[in-house]
Amino acid sequence: MTAAAELDSTFGRWPYNHYFQFVRDKDTKNITVKCTLCAKPKDLSTSRNSTSNLSKHLARCHANIKLVPKRKQTEDESGEKTKQQKLTFSRSATLEPREVRRLVAEYVVEDMLPLSTVDSPSFRNIVSKIPIQGSNDKHVLPSRKTFTKDLDKAYAIMAKELKRTIEAQHHVSTTADIWSANNRSYLGVTVHWIDGETLERRKAAIACRRFRGRHTFDKIAAEIEDIFSEYGLTHDKVTACVTDNGSNFVKCFKEYQYVESEEEEEKEEEVEEGEGEVQFTDLHSLLLTAEDEDAQAGLCVLPPHHRCAAHTLNLIANNEVDKWLATNPESRAVYRSATAKCSGLWTKTSRSTVASDCLEEFGEKKLIVPTVTRWNSFYDAYARITGMPLTAINNLCTQFQIKCFNDREYQFLKEYCAIMKPFTVALDILQGEDTCFYGTLQPTLEVLMAKTLALKNGLSPMTTGLPEVIVGAIKTRFAATIDSKAALLASVSLPKFKLRWVKEEIRRDQITFLLTTECRSLPSEEPAAPMPDAPQPATVTPSEEDFFSFEEQVSVSLDAPMSVEMEVTSYLNSAPVMESLHLFPRIKRIALRYNAPTPSSAPVERLFSLGSLVLTPKRNRLGDGRFQRLLLMRFNRYFSEGGGIG
Repeated sequence: MTAAAELDSTFGRWPYNHYFQFVRDKDTKNITVKCTLCAKPKDLSTSRNSTSNLSKHLARCHANIKLVPKRKQTEDESGEKTKQQKLTFSRSATLEPREVRRLVAEYVVEDMLPLSTVDSPSFRNIVSKIPIQGSNDKHVLPSRKTFTKDLDKAYAIMAKELKRTIEAQHHVSTTADIWSANNRSYLGVTVHWIDGETLERRKAAIACRRFRGRHTFDKIAAEIEDIFSEYGLTHDKVTACVTDNGSNFVKCFKEYQYVESEEEEEKEEEVEEGEGEVQFTDLHSLLLTAEDEDAQAGLCVLPPHHRCAAHTLNLIANNEVDKWLATNPESRAVYRSATAKCSGLWTKTSRSTVASDCLEEFGEKKLIVPTVTRWNSFYDAYARITGMPLTAINNLCTQFQIKCFNDREYQFLKEYCAIMKPFTVALDILQGEDTCFYGTLQPTLEVLMAKTLALKNGLSPMTTGLPEVIVGAIKTRFAATIDSKAALLASVSLPKFKLRWVKEEIRRDQITFLLTTECRSLPSEEPAAPMPDAPQPATVTPSEEDFFSFEEQVSVSLDAPMSVEMEVTSYLNSAPVMESLHLFPRIKRIALRYNAPTPSSAPVERLFSLGSLVLTPKRNRLGDGRFQRLLLMRFNRYFSEGGGIG
């Protein structure tokens, strides 16, 4: 081993190699050295590409010696030695101009910066310091106009790839909503599906289009249908479109939703009964009438509609719960007085800097100010107040010149937070994306109602009837969802739940029969693929793990083809992991179809949250098309996922 080769090896670059003396090459992969710290040095063998043996030797034999790493010293132009090594960029350390443009595009899009950033002299000065192969800053970093054209080309490539991906899926779902900001309205649409190989949730934003005029149901239907047509989303591919409970969206899908109607069958029966009679009709009038009917109704054909479960629960908290507390004789007075005093605290601490400073003396956490559109914020705000001792709260009220809380009001807030705790956990679960499927909705509602009713014991007369009110409101507002075919098949085909959430034996048999019938309606599949070794359950949050607590089932492994009954029975006894679906091809197809939708429209709400960071008041000249392209590339993480600029 030559000296140059020794320096190029891992041992040569190791900062503690000066405590060892190179002896010889042992073989092509190992070398022999001697420790200079040992009284009787012995030959030590170590790998050329690893110094772990030598590190263990120092730790074991010379632990009492303070080891000092070797500092490489270089000489500057004056001949003096410097402690820091000079940086030199070799040919391999330089970047290609294309890669630099891609990194700049990722920086601008991901951080939602103005496109004029590329024209900033300070930014161009930073880019000029990057070593680039055979070019300079003027050629690498284009002007804003050229950079904008490059982003448009990248967006076209992203849209083309997304259309190809959606076309390859058998079942997808969408979410839609309308967002208004800076005197403009936008219709946002996201698409979701389950990867058939990895069984992981996938999502993408396909539109955030300017919506002009009134938000009427017919205009919404026309815009949604146009977006769906652009990406080839037909009614048989889209299993459901999830929106909020707005009357315009509800009527939109009620009027234009595709239904395999029985009217056509009735017309066919009428034709068969009267086929002996001959009637003459004006063909020209018939064609004109048909064209008018197609223009009015045939152009808009929308998929099935699901109402956002999180928004529905939010309505229960804001309407039924508040109405009962405000009208119940036992809770009316204490509810009004307690909420009024809480509102006074929130107003004082949010508007006064002196009050905010005073709050820091009593606790490390500030008070949470709730917002009307997010009910969970009200619970968090009440829980933050009840988390403080009553004496500390009243001391604050005294300094803020607000009426103090009495024991009855403090107890009411405590009981209110205890009753609504499962409600908030259910809301957080249903607003998830990566591990939340439509099959999560039914078990969540069942567990929520059971946990809420279990809190009845020990409540004071102020809140003793609140659990029944919540459960009754859930059954009323989710009447169309509970025990529906789509919801039941989605839950039972999700390995995490299966039938573990069903208590009644009769209902378990009914759902099992429903799953068996659905499997029989599917064509025969190829033999089941082998399941990966030791599949792990999906990652869940601690609150979700505490919310769901079911008995574990014994896992089974099958290699031979199965009948429908055997496949259903074996699946229900298999391990509760998503990867187990690979063993059951029929149930896997059912899961991919019915679990494609999300329980809530939270994804499109998150799209609008990003939109508010892109469409800022200072960027009011940003065009609608440019805004959509920038937002979709950011939401889809196009550049972060490997996309680039040609």
